[in-house]
Amino acid sequence: MATHQANERRFLDERGSSAALAPNGLNPATIMEKAVRERIVESYFWKEQCFGVNEADVVDRVVAHVSYVGGITGVAQKPSPFLCLAFKLLQLAPADAVLQAYLGRGGERFKYLRALACFYVRLTRPAADVYRQLEPFLADRRRLRRRGRAGPSLTFVDEFVDDLLVKERVCATSLWKMPARDVLEDLEVLEPRVSALGDIEALLEEEEDEEGEGRENGRDSRDGSLESGEERERERDRDMDVDESDEDSRSDRSRRR
Repeated sequence: MATHQANERRFLDERGSSAALAPNGLNPATIMEKAVRERIVESYFWKEQCFGVNEADVVDRVVAHVSYVGGITGVAQKPSPFLCLAFKLLQLAPADAVLQAYLGRGGERFKYLRALACFYVRLTRPAADVYRQLEPFLADRRRLRRRGRAGPSLTFVDEFVDDLLVKERVCATSLWKMPARDVLEDLEVLEPRVSALGDIEALLEEEEDEEGEGRENGRDSRDGSLESGEERERERDRDMDVDESDEDSRSDRSRRR
């Protein structure tokens, strides 16, 4: 159970922090940059809504206050409620069972709770666990509001998860560098990922076969049209020969008369 201090700055001092390291070996007190941490603990939302909360209270705070994903926003460069609650999770260090509840049943009902849990998993879990836990949500097509220094925008849960897997900075936080998935597959740490579209290689081969058949059908149709055109020309030549023979016969009869 996390110990709540009246002065939250004690958590920021890595020299005096007694918190255990995150599963990926990082110090949870220093995962976020110092400037971001200081903005968070000085913010009104942190002082009013994040003091003395536990893992269950985090769900209530997400439902009541989180309406977009983002980091430092606005002219005043205030930390978003999403970022403050992510920092609170770093302090609470919820167990895997709690995270699964956030991602699973809770995430089905509250999309921003799932986004928050995915963000926390990316910050604290080893690379293999990050891929295993986040990749299933690449099929989540629900919309999310996103707000940054450039202003508000629209995104989706799957796009947000993809950013967590491939980008180096998300929500004003530098993400620790993970090895690429191909590397983990070569090391046999991960199984090859099966796309929701099926076997990509088989789909590409099928598409190439269809294109080849289309080109063959196009050549056949062109050849057929050329042959039909030649036949029409021969028919016209025969008709002209018949007309000329008829005219010659008529002219001969007129001369005999």
